[in-house]
Amino acid sequence: MDSKKVAGLSRYQLLVLTVAWLGWVFDSMDATIYNLVLTPALRELLGSHGTVENIGWYGGIILAIFLVGWAIGGILLGILADYIGRARTLVIAILIYAVFTGLAGLAHSWGELAIYRFITALGVGGEWASGATLVAEVLPESLRVKGAGVLQSAWGAGYFLAAGVYLVLAGHSWRVMFFVGVLPALVGLFVLLKIHEPERWKQAKLEKSSGLTLRELFATAHRRDTLVGAALAFVAVFGLWSATNWTPSLVRERIESGDFDPAEITAMVSYAVMCLNAGAILGYFAFPPLAERIGRRAAFAVMMIGAAVALPGTFLAPRSYRSVLVVLPVLGFFTNGIFSGFPVYLPELFPTRIRATGAGFCFNAGRVLAACGPFLTGYLVAQLGSFARAASAVAVIYVLGLLVLYFARETKGLKLA
Repeated sequence: MDSKKVAGLSRYQLLVLTVAWLGWVFDSMDATIYNLVLTPALRELLGSHGTVENIGWYGGIILAIFLVGWAIGGILLGILADYIGRARTLVIAILIYAVFTGLAGLAHSWGELAIYRFITALGVGGEWASGATLVAEVLPESLRVKGAGVLQSAWGAGYFLAAGVYLVLAGHSWRVMFFVGVLPALVGLFVLLKIHEPERWKQAKLEKSSGLTLRELFATAHRRDTLVGAALAFVAVFGLWSATNWTPSLVRERIESGDFDPAEITAMVSYAVMCLNAGAILGYFAFPPLAERIGRRAAFAVMMIGAAVALPGTFLAPRSYRSVLVVLPVLGFFTNGIFSGFPVYLPELFPTRIRATGAGFCFNAGRVLAACGPFLTGYLVAQLGSFARAASAVAVIYVLGLLVLYFARETKGLKLA
């Protein structure tokens, strides 16, 4: 084997995968921080109005705003990545979400926190669109699908990192967690210095095309793929943000009635998030080989059926903290693992000249509709009286996903155009 290659990748290809992976790790960390500190942050910011119902209501509003920002950032920066390049856009995205995560620690009202989270989300959405496309176009075809699984595993690693930081900083103000989110800016500077644009993109820029507009995604040749890709992402995002990401609040709901001090509660929430994402990481790595063996459509179907069963099984069945820890990895495997399918499937649906636009639009457009999910969950918490009942009701969304798969195009064995 070539001494300059590691696991079939050249040193530069490995560097690209590593940098994109780190960018997504910190992306995940910054997104997860809010879920971990939602309850204590809103208790402080809402003051005497910080009841369970109000925390669920305003927490849902902020999550909805975050998802809208994620959608807008993913679409706009995805388009930008087709115009100015994947690496340049990746730098812009990382700097946006790093800086504004830090600023969230300075918020003095729930509205101010919502504004910072919205701008943070612009960068979070743009990072995936540019990073996933960069990896797909730089890695060799034989390793592209495996590379997608490695890339998506960064989201689970980011959860672990956020939970670990939360555990270490137990007893400190929730604001400190947001300040830690500034660190990813260092990755952005490294990308600026070390990563150049893919040859595929450079060649596509030299060729004449009809332009890089959203309109092209809805031309006859791409309309079906665009609608199916966006619908699949909507299902996955709705399920994750409307149910799975309420896990910290579910755990707090189960244990705050016990005889635990704040530091013990913080530790128990951190361990629960780690268990959830242990399963998520296994799911991220499982999807690519599954998709290679049984096809993209069938792999998505397996994850959706598993998620539909795991949600109520996790949120309603367990009666103790220990039993919650046992089932959380199963939930993470399906509801998080499904996301590993998107860096595999979406780049295969579009040609190079509109790949980042197409992948960015599909992965993020559904978030506009999915943004109602956390808002709906917050409403259900107020109506049903618990996070567990509210989150379990969301499982029906995966049934819709199975219907969407009927119209999906199978891309197993196809090379990037």
